[in-house]
Amino acid sequence: MIRASHILPALLLTAGTIAAPIMGSPALAADEVSADKVAETYAALLESDYVYPETGKRYAAALRAGIAAGRYASLTGEALGQAIDRDVNAVSPDGHLRLRVPEATAPAGAVTGGAVSTPRPPKVPVEQAGWIAPGIAFVRFNVFPMDADVTAQAAKFMADHADAKAIIFDIRTHNGGGLDQMDVIFPWLFDQETRLVTMATRASVDARGGSPIAGLPSMRPAEGDAGMVAREHWATPNTDVRLRDAKVYVLTSGASASAAEHFALAMKHTRRGTLVGAPTAGANHFGRGEELGGGYRAFIPVGRTYDPVTGRDWEGDGVQPDIAVAPAEALVRVLTELGLAPDEAKRLSDAHMPSWPMERRRPRGAR
Repeated sequence: MIRASHILPALLLTAGTIAAPIMGSPALAADEVSADKVAETYAALLESDYVYPETGKRYAAALRAGIAAGRYASLTGEALGQAIDRDVNAVSPDGHLRLRVPEATAPAGAVTGGAVSTPRPPKVPVEQAGWIAPGIAFVRFNVFPMDADVTAQAAKFMADHADAKAIIFDIRTHNGGGLDQMDVIFPWLFDQETRLVTMATRASVDARGGSPIAGLPSMRPAEGDAGMVAREHWATPNTDVRLRDAKVYVLTSGASASAAEHFALAMKHTRRGTLVGAPTAGANHFGRGEELGGGYRAFIPVGRTYDPVTGRDWEGDGVQPDIAVAPAEALVRVLTELGLAPDEAKRLSDAHMPSWPMERRRPRGAR
C-alpha cells in the first residue's frame, strides 16, 4: 500500500474480522516458508513501521526471542498464529495486531471466548436502509469498504432520506474500513466546515509514501507530535440544508471497531450525534496489510486517530457512549426517545436486530 487510492481497503480495518486486501506479489504455498521466516518478516515490519517506534522494537525483540527459543519452528497455521499473537500481546496489546493464517489452514469456525462459532457468509456492507418509522431513517453499516457501489449506496441513502427528522446509524456490527462512505455522509449533517478527528502517521512511513491518508480530499495538514505527520479529517457541508437540524443517533457495541470508532468519535467530538449502546472495541490504530510469505499476512498499524481537542485516542478503551445501554437494547432506547410507544419500539428493534455478534472480540492467543 503505497498510495492512498490503493491502500484504502485496509485503512483503519480491524484485525481478525474482515480481512484486508493485501497488495503485493502472490503468496507462496504455505509449506514453502518456514515459521521462523514468517516471524522474522513480521518482526522487521513492526520494527520499521509500527506507529510507536519503541513499541515496534519491543515487538520485534519478543518475536526474535521466540525464534531463538524455537517456539515457532514446529508450528503452522492457527497454532503458529496463536503463538505469535500471544507473544505480541504480551508486549503491548493492540486491537489490530493479529496474524492472518493461510486460508487452507484456518479453522472452520472462529474462536471467541473459548467457544467455536458457526462459520458465516461474508458480511453485507449495508443492511436495512430505509424508513424505520415516519420521519425516522435507519441504516446499518457492517463495514466501510473501498467500493464505489457502497459509497453510492451511502450517498443515495442520505439523499433519499433528506427529509428525515432523525437518522439512526447502526454500527453495532461494523468492524472497520476506510473514509469513502463517511465522506458522503458527513456533508449532509454539518452546517459549516467542521474538524472531525486528527490522524497521525509515523513520519518515516509517511516520508516514503506509505501513509494511507495522504492525498485524500477530506484530509488537511496539521501540527502534530514529533516523529508523526498529522492530518485532520474535515466535513465540508453540501448545499442541501434539509438534514442540518435532524437528530442523529449512533448505535454502538463492543464489536464496533476501527473505522466504526472513527465515525463514532467524529459524531461524539462534534456533538452532532448521540452514541447509544456500549463502549466500542478499542481498536484505534490505522495502517496497511502486508504479506509475510507462505500465505501468512499481517496488518501493520502505522498511525493513530484521536480527538483533536484532548489528544486522546480510543485504543484499548473504546469510544464511550453518551447513553450506556446493552447493545441489544440500543434501538429500543432511541426509538422511545423519539416518541414511539415501547411496544412498537421493541417490535421494530427485534425486526432490525443484527445477525452478527455485538460483543468485544477476545484476542487470539490471549491467556
